[in-house]
Amino acid sequence: MNTHDHRHCSRRQVLASASAGFGMLALRAMAGMPLHNRARAKNIIFCFMDGGPSHVDTFDPKPMLKKHEGKPIGESAVTKRSQSNAGRVWFGSPWEFRQRGQSGLWVSDLLPHIAQVADKLCVVRSMVGELPLHGQQNLLLHTGRILGQAPSFGAWVSYGLGTENANLPGYVVLNNDWVPNGGLENFGSSFLPASHQATMVRAKGVPVDNIAPQDAAPIQRRKLTLLAEQDAEFAAITSDARAIEGAIANYETAFRMQSAVPAIADIANEPAHIRQLYGVDSTDEHQRFYATQALRARRLVEAGVRFVEITCPSFDGNNSPWDQHGLLKQNHEKNARITDQSVAALITDLDQRGLLDETIVLWAGEMGRTPHTPKISATAGRDHHVNGYSLFMAGGGFKGGMTFGETDDFGNAAASDPLNIHDVHATLLHQMGIDHERLVFRHGGRDQRLTDVHGRVVTELLA
Repeated sequence: MNTHDHRHCSRRQVLASASAGFGMLALRAMAGMPLHNRARAKNIIFCFMDGGPSHVDTFDPKPMLKKHEGKPIGESAVTKRSQSNAGRVWFGSPWEFRQRGQSGLWVSDLLPHIAQVADKLCVVRSMVGELPLHGQQNLLLHTGRILGQAPSFGAWVSYGLGTENANLPGYVVLNNDWVPNGGLENFGSSFLPASHQATMVRAKGVPVDNIAPQDAAPIQRRKLTLLAEQDAEFAAITSDARAIEGAIANYETAFRMQSAVPAIADIANEPAHIRQLYGVDSTDEHQRFYATQALRARRLVEAGVRFVEITCPSFDGNNSPWDQHGLLKQNHEKNARITDQSVAALITDLDQRGLLDETIVLWAGEMGRTPHTPKISATAGRDHHVNGYSLFMAGGGFKGGMTFGETDDFGNAAASDPLNIHDVHATLLHQMGIDHERLVFRHGGRDQRLTDVHGRVVTELLA
């Protein structure tokens, strides 16, 4: 389905919309496109584990690593292109794996809280990326392109489905005060209308800049109407008015957000047992910030936001928090302390409120980590790895308590049922009622889509 024509107002319509208080643009932003299939989910919450959590230390147990720990990996093992296999040895997990819940899903002791919701998890163990570089893999995860220059997944969801709440954007990033490798392009709208880019809500301080009104509402409205009229007049003489139309829509969204965003961001009135569940009052400031954002994520999807992403807090100046080339045990445990309780709480809280059936929780980094290391020591770490790694989905019609795909005996490469991020994107869109091959936008002389020419709906993951 080519949605270019019906998703954009003509210049005459923009002018009419400006003088009428943007009603037409607001309605179009809310409407989205007709669904292609029955939707199992209305919202996605993406818990982005930036830096690459180790698959062989979380969801993919490999007893052979411990058995052969310290032995040379051999020339056939997969390493980064810049690495030599010489001198590298197998590195067993510092954490024990146990079967959890009624399903018996294997989860390591690194994630004790997520282990408690194992029966809700649909774990993919056979993810395959393209390049073992953070920036490129982050962009691939978010935009489907290793070079970016394309809309973020959240922007596509907002564009395709619109918003259920006219007072809130369709796509929100709950940022923990850093920008990931690959930059803000991870969260951008690229050639889609600017109204579909992420609204950033920070953990510390004022959630959104300039959200508090400086003028009374009637004065603001007059200013916005004048600004829209001027922008629309300019749009009427340009060859491509889409960017200007998007800006006009953004002004209107910002106006409506003034009361809605502060109310949702304020978690002070959440019951004590909910704050305790998430870890909002933790003495660890990083955990406190992450817990705050996780709780806000639940409040945002309750309010109708389609796509919410939560980033990890950075510590020690590392903008790829899970990237442990050294001190794996120390720093993976720190990341787990920050995120584990809150992710599990989010799944539990959604489930208890009857929202998990219609909300997908995606937990994923951009890559995994090597099952080998240069030297076994107390400071040993793991390097970048894209040949076989893990992620999970919960809720939204995904099967719980299951794994899909396998890596080899050492966790070195996908050995069966390999999937790529295009497959994951296609499957998530399907659960939202969208055919990934029909979610298109005309740009650069052809119909562009999130999954490009790739991707399949992985029905084996679906209930």
